[in-house]
Amino acid sequence: MAQGTIKDYELESRTGSLLMDDGTEVRIDQASTEGAGHIRYLRIGQRVVFDLAEEMGHKVARGLKIISFA
Repeated sequence: MAQGTIKDYELESRTGSLLMDDGTEVRIDQASTEGAGHIRYLRIGQRVVFDLAEEMGHKVARGLKIISFA
């Protein structure tokens, strides 16, 4: 699993982005957070672990889990 930090997140649309530890930006969408009830608490600066996928040429987070509450 990869690790990163939440860069931005909009609760209403459940979309945003995070920065991997190497500086790569990864998209967050509804599929990133499916089945994770605590995801409504995502905030800028939180540390997360996730699986990395690629969709239409963009890196996307899957299976997002919070590992620190900023």
